[in-house]
Amino acid sequence: MGKVAGIESSSAGTTIVVCDTDTGEVLRHGHAPHPLGEGEKPTEIDPQAWLLSLGEAATGGVLEGVQAIGVAGQQHGLVALDAGGVAVRPALLRGDKRAQVQAADLVEELGGAPGWTEAVGAVPQAAHPVAKLRWLARHEPAAAKRIAEVMLPHDWLVWQLLGRPARRTTDRGDASGTGYWSAATGQYRPDLLERALGHGVRVPDVLAPAEPAGQTPEGLLISAGTGDTMAAALGLGLGPGDAVVSLGASGTVFAIHHEALRDPTGTVTSYADATGRHLPQLQVRNVVRTLRATADLLGTDVGGLSELALKSTPGSYGLVLLPYLEGERTPDLPHTAGTLTGLRRESMKPEHLARAAFEGMLCALADALDVLRGKGVAVRRVVLLGPAAELEAVQVIAPPLLGAQVVVPPAAEYAAIGAARQAAWALGVVLGTQSQAEPPQWPLNGARLLEPGEDAAVGSAVRQQFRSVREHTHPGAFDAL
Repeated sequence: MGKVAGIESSSAGTTIVVCDTDTGEVLRHGHAPHPLGEGEKPTEIDPQAWLLSLGEAATGGVLEGVQAIGVAGQQHGLVALDAGGVAVRPALLRGDKRAQVQAADLVEELGGAPGWTEAVGAVPQAAHPVAKLRWLARHEPAAAKRIAEVMLPHDWLVWQLLGRPARRTTDRGDASGTGYWSAATGQYRPDLLERALGHGVRVPDVLAPAEPAGQTPEGLLISAGTGDTMAAALGLGLGPGDAVVSLGASGTVFAIHHEALRDPTGTVTSYADATGRHLPQLQVRNVVRTLRATADLLGTDVGGLSELALKSTPGSYGLVLLPYLEGERTPDLPHTAGTLTGLRRESMKPEHLARAAFEGMLCALADALDVLRGKGVAVRRVVLLGPAAELEAVQVIAPPLLGAQVVVPPAAEYAAIGAARQAAWALGVVLGTQSQAEPPQWPLNGARLLEPGEDAAVGSAVRQQFRSVREHTHPGAFDAL
């Protein structure tokens, strides 16, 4: 039995898990928040804070006996360095929305969404590093002119762990979220990076999935690392036929696919994963916020809403909620509002509105899954993530509406576990005990499996009811997809 560690550096702190190389069992765990400097904004941070929280999380011998380490970092962060490898300013974090105007400008300059999806598989948003670089060029020109190289958070941490070697590295998963690396071609687009910043800069070498980044001065193997979404997919053991639906205030829907997708509308973002495959992703703006808003209206909480919903029946007595409360990304309806139809005397009861909220939310997520299916992505199993996945109403209503087996895994640090699994993979390849083609098989223990079963036909009827209302209210919203 060997031991490997996975490090997740999120926007809030550092989590470390130490896992058994053969089974993936979590043996030890550490966590520490990032220390914030005086006056530091939530959208930016001194990268040294990541090292400080890593050191704090590793106290008490957490890393004792570890043979290899993997790093998962928050996607879309930007560390800008000068010619001497010193940060020219605090790192810009994923949640920084200041580059919205610059993102829109870049989109227009390349001929709209089709130009960007053809170039790199993604349309720039404010979070993307390519938009952050344009923001720096426009708002902090003196700092922008000093930038000689750019890294992502996980790249920078790997570089620090290795003792700041001459070679800088990244992986294809995290690189695919920059806006200047294409998952389809496996190549950087330096012209797009220069277009954003105004001059060329150094970028890290992109490693193969099982290729080590190097060894620390103490002899620990460091794997390539990746972005947190890709690491979570690795930690969950996803493969072809698997999709993930993440139930946050808004939602993320992604799946594992054998090739990069090009969606001219920009609705599907074509990321790479951490195994050599691809990870097409969509965003759904109104997920748990739909449940919270409905719960507030009915004077309860989300748990109470779940209990109410189960007192109703499939179809909610004809009530249909189009949950586009804050506009929507999938379909592209940025300025619309939600719609409630089917109001009759017999349907105007709290339990029917509660169920309509769950059915509307899940039908909207099923619409996103159908976009992937329509582009040839197999969806045979759907993994539900987030605290809302534990709600009984979600577990009862989701399988027939999503049209697939639903998996609700136990709560765990899946991004850190995925980083550890990548470390075990790289270690096994170096030792000659593991193939470069596939990572080690770590079972997903304790997951709850839910089947559509006899309710599949009922689910189809509910979805048709939702679809009819959507088409009447927003005709053709999905035609371009």
